[in-house]
Amino acid sequence: MRWAPKVDRYTGSSEMPDKATAKELAMKEAMFYKREEGGEVRCGLCRFRCLISDGARGICAVRENRGGTLYSLVYGKLCAEHVDPIEKKPLFHVMPGSSSYSIATVGCNFHCRHCQNYTISQVDRNAVIHGKEESPQEIVQRAKGSNCRSISYTYTEPTISFEFAYDTARLAHDAGLKNIFVTNGYISSEALKTITPYLDAANIDLKGFSESFYRDVVHARLSEVLDSIIEYRKQGIWIELTTLIIPGLNDSESELQGIAKFIVGNLGIDTPWHVSQFYPTYRLTDRPRTPLSTLRLARQIGMTAGLRYVYEGNVPGEGGENTSCPSCSTLLIKRYGYTIQKNSLNNGACHHCGASIAGIGL
Repeated sequence: MRWAPKVDRYTGSSEMPDKATAKELAMKEAMFYKREEGGEVRCGLCRFRCLISDGARGICAVRENRGGTLYSLVYGKLCAEHVDPIEKKPLFHVMPGSSSYSIATVGCNFHCRHCQNYTISQVDRNAVIHGKEESPQEIVQRAKGSNCRSISYTYTEPTISFEFAYDTARLAHDAGLKNIFVTNGYISSEALKTITPYLDAANIDLKGFSESFYRDVVHARLSEVLDSIIEYRKQGIWIELTTLIIPGLNDSESELQGIAKFIVGNLGIDTPWHVSQFYPTYRLTDRPRTPLSTLRLARQIGMTAGLRYVYEGNVPGEGGENTSCPSCSTLLIKRYGYTIQKNSLNNGACHHCGASIAGIGL
């Protein structure tokens, strides 16, 4: 059975402060929900499938039931808007060296103890939702005006602002821009299939490989994430996976081997795996930074399992960020952090032996 949290009415949740503006009160009816008895609604946007009482919000805290109608409280309310190198997502096999117009609204359906963006992802259930008002049309125009080749829905979880992401992605697609999700992989199958025609790539966090880790640290279910990742692959969306390795929590050899085996067996050996260094933050400050030796071990585990592209993240200058030809080992892309110092790909192929390198726009 799927875990479907029951979200009851919370005190004052349906009342806005007296000084709330018209923009703060503006809401958009949500997609993917069903009305239930007693005024409750069942949200079908993500895999939590919250049952939400009248006047309450879902586990993401940005979708609210008002009188049996579910509303998105974050439509067009941006909390972050930047031009980023696409390598920051991280995506190393999608248009290397290009810029991606990156946007976010507040909120998340996960409550990770180590969230790096907790100031915008973790929303109080009683909070009035604020953000810079933008339209999908304005985002697309700004992306093109900034010479970006893609729009990334990132920083927080893009699934919970699906309506805005969907409207923007359709316009971006028509304008010749790629669309990218940086996500925790908890979107429902229905929602994913709806946006698939406009979604080109995703970096999905595979945060660990045990149900206990997901339960205690993330407050979600590993099995649902794995099912979602496989669904992304079936839909033909280019995916790269990221695992932030936390000392003592998800860094055992058996767990890393499990991730590598899962990728090889379900996604294919051309799927890039980013193993990244953890640093203490938010509610997980009792753990040290990930040793470089652990990242090296994880990379070796991935390569031994048959993966062609395993990258070490958050440790610039150590060489684990480079792309080499899986056939002849020639260095093809040399990186330092998010900067490309050398790119000798020849129309998506190795300039030395001609082997094809997997990805988009290489």
